Amino acid sequence: MNKIDECYKKKYYPEKVLQFGEGNFIRSFVDWIIDEMNKTENFNGSVVVIQPRNNDSIKILNEQNGLFTLYLNGIKNGEAISEHSIINSISRGINTYSDYDEFLKVAENPELKFITSNTTEAGIVYEEKDRLEDRPQSSFPGKLTAFLYHRYQIFNGNKKSGFIFLPCELIDKNGEKLKEIILKLARLWNLGKGFTEWINEANTFCNTLVDRIVPGYPRNKIEKITKELGYEDRLLVEGEQFHLWVIEGPQWVKEEFPADKAGLNVLFVDDLTPYRTRKVRILNGAHTSMVPVSYLYGKDTVKEAVEDTVIGKFIQDTIYTEIIPTLKLSEKELKDFAQDVLDRFKNPFINHYLMSISLNSMSKFKTRVLPSILQYQKTYNSLPKRLVFSLAALIAFYKGDRDGVQIDLKDDEDIIALFKRLWANYDGTRQGLENLVEEVLGYVKNWEMDLNRVDNLCRQVTDYLEVILEKGMQEAVKTF
Repeated sequence: MNKIDECYKKKYYPEKVLQFGEGNFIRSFVDWIIDEMNKTENFNGSVVVIQPRNNDSIKILNEQNGLFTLYLNGIKNGEAISEHSIINSISRGINTYSDYDEFLKVAENPELKFITSNTTEAGIVYEEKDRLEDRPQSSFPGKLTAFLYHRYQIFNGNKKSGFIFLPCELIDKNGEKLKEIILKLARLWNLGKGFTEWINEANTFCNTLVDRIVPGYPRNKIEKITKELGYEDRLLVEGEQFHLWVIEGPQWVKEEFPADKAGLNVLFVDDLTPYRTRKVRILNGAHTSMVPVSYLYGKDTVKEAVEDTVIGKFIQDTIYTEIIPTLKLSEKELKDFAQDVLDRFKNPFINHYLMSISLNSMSKFKTRVLPSILQYQKTYNSLPKRLVFSLAALIAFYKGDRDGVQIDLKDDEDIIALFKRLWANYDGTRQGLENLVEEVLGYVKNWEMDLNRVDNLCRQVTDYLEVILEKGMQEAVKTF
């Protein structure tokens, strides 16, 4: 069997991007976007990939000459489409654990302009044990600070030698937090006032929000895919068609990084907060609120749920009539995003199991759904009945039973213990049910407030829960 680099003539571009991370997401998102810019907007730049952890993935990347195949599967313009291409934007990979000098040498390249990363939420952390003389430092910010200091020295603090930072870690204010840690390490290492000024004045740290579902390497069908392609690719990755990158920073950044001109869903904004809220409330909120209702109704996957005539309408009405009215972006932006979300839920290429989304549902409900309930009540002086119904369904879900089959609940130990005790002591009466709901709503450790103080919430949740227990979910949800 041929290898991918034997079947494709690689194109070479100047190295303009330093990338920390070589995983499935960043390759199918950032590296794909740069590949598209090279094709359509003459970005004329390639990516040097830095391996943040000590493993063999960079070795494989270099053996394939930086090439990999990306399959994009999902709904596109209303149709289910699967398409693939070879991504040609990576020049090489460097393992800082075996080639630290080469890593620092990249800092000497005057054409290098961007630094991006996807080191997971645990990557942007301050590690006080890191030292400048370490080879390498243990943390991502430690390696990056050493790299930047070398750059600062090589170019004598020239303000034109700074970078645009586009981190992709899924934490709020990711760019600001990264900069904060770099400055903290600079003080710890006594790198001097000049370096601190260069960080502040020569570099632009953008906060970003990324969105694309990436199932990753398709182990269950790789043999079939390899036969169809005619070459072996150990870094082949699958992602969905949808993509969104919101970049918060100065408007001139989009001239340097013209992804929007390449027809990509990359937005350059002054404040990404409304977009983060939109994603959390609509995408994540719909996921979390649908799980207990859909699973107790008898569905197992997101696709089955949204395509069911009853549950699908419940989910759609929840988004359009109860979540969207609480958000601040334009109606078109919100409805377009909602339609994209529903299309993504129907993706025939992804089996997204409701039980996998159900992990830690109580804390997810607090961050993803509760804000919509509270904002709706504040705005309209009434409770959003479908979202409140989903809260009642969540309490029923934590009873741990679907049609006589035990539900494998996964949550923090205190949450599991709470519901186990409450349902074990439930006496079957209306008063007993009210007491149960009252204790759940009053569990301040999870909600960070006493939800019994929300007007009529306890009564309405109890009413819905009573119907679910007496009639079953299939009958109860029909009331909507």
